[in-house]
Amino acid sequence: MLALAIFTMLTACLYSTWVLVMKATTIGKGRAAQLQRERIAMQTLEDSLTYIQSHQASIDYYLFEIQNGEQPLLRFTAYLPKDFPRSGEFLNNTPDGVSMDYHLRQLTYSLQPDDSGQGKDLVLRQNPILMDLSPEELKTPLILARNVNSFQVECWDTNAMQWDTEWDATNMLPPLVRVTLSFGDTFSGQPPQVITREISFPSATMPTIVQTPNYNGTFQPSFGLPGDQGSPNGPPGSYNPYGGGSGGALH
Repeated sequence: MLALAIFTMLTACLYSTWVLVMKATTIGKGRAAQLQRERIAMQTLEDSLTYIQSHQASIDYYLFEIQNGEQPLLRFTAYLPKDFPRSGEFLNNTPDGVSMDYHLRQLTYSLQPDDSGQGKDLVLRQNPILMDLSPEELKTPLILARNVNSFQVECWDTNAMQWDTEWDATNMLPPLVRVTLSFGDTFSGQPPQVITREISFPSATMPTIVQTPNYNGTFQPSFGLPGDQGSPNGPPGSYNPYGGGSGGALH
């Protein structure tokens, strides 16, 4: 009887240890998956902002919009590579056999309630700039991250020399943006994990003059100061529409 009792106790101890190991493994895998998803979400945001496009001549298609608060939103237009998430939906053939090649798309990042209604997901919707959002994108956007507490976008104000949560000049690109994502389960009691990235755009808004050549194929300069490198009033041959003066940077 004593041997049976000892055997039973050892079996119970082994089972309890096995249960603890399995629970720890499950929690660890879940946490690792969550951290990976959070990293990918921020990387997707950062990558897409580096592909941003802005053309002054058709600025209605290239507005840069941010909204913070209860319903945060980030919307802009970017020329995206083939390996960007969900690009396959915009590069396949249509049902009529017509080839689609919509690398230039409008991206909209926002938060929406998750399936349980207790948390929020960071989602991404995409549409070609000359088309509206499809019913599929509206209904089932790409979920980048779950358990998102907050999503904030700030722009660097060169006049006030400080970060601003508003950007009224939607027809221009800010020189620098700061994106902050806060992750965490509200009911877990754990402090949220905050990820912040400062992103500098590799391009600026392309001025109309660069997009509009005249009839003989040369540019129609209409800006700059005499003697400036970018000025049409400078020395012959000194005008450079791709840099100098007030022409701005190109992408």
